[in-house]
Amino acid sequence: MAIRVHHLQISRSTRIIWLMEELGLPYDLVQHTRGTDFRSPPSLYDVHPLGKAPAVEVDGRTMVESSAIIEYIVDRHGGGKLLPAADARAEYLEWLHFAEGTLGVPMLMRLLGPRLGLPDAALGFMDAELKKQLDWIEGQLEGRSFLCGETFTGADINLEYLLEHAESLDLLIARPNLSRYLAALKARPAYLKAIALGGPITMPRG
Repeated sequence: MAIRVHHLQISRSTRIIWLMEELGLPYDLVQHTRGTDFRSPPSLYDVHPLGKAPAVEVDGRTMVESSAIIEYIVDRHGGGKLLPAADARAEYLEWLHFAEGTLGVPMLMRLLGPRLGLPDAALGFMDAELKKQLDWIEGQLEGRSFLCGETFTGADINLEYLLEHAESLDLLIARPNLSRYLAALKARPAYLKAIALGGPITMPRG
């Protein structure tokens, strides 16, 4: 049975469409439509009790965590693609889980904070965290094409989603390495195919 990818527009699930296109794996794409409240529709709760996207049906189970999905599919079905050199495995895993484990929380809170009425002190804390983390990534990309050197991996796919949101907040303007890196990721044919299939990652500005 082909891997089934459940996709919700303007969500993390675009990562998994991109992953499948990079790997050249057969998959079934199931599109779900947000409600008028922008929340997940009932159809996603029929797939998994958390109603999350991505949700991926693979090897007899349903997975809903982006980092775990990428790691599992690359390791189990990738045929050696999207993996780092053997001596960079620890670095790769750290980057793979950095996206959601570290950068994801302040980015999400910064995006939703004004809408949720978070106080200025909380927003200021998120801004400081984002500055620290984005500055660190900027430094790590000096002289590198990708997170693990010259090898494009699943970790790059996982991080790109959050960098698009950083770009939408004008947080990459003074960070040339990150701007160069993000532009290179967005130019990849498999990324462009994922956007054509799944729609944009961020909300239109204006």
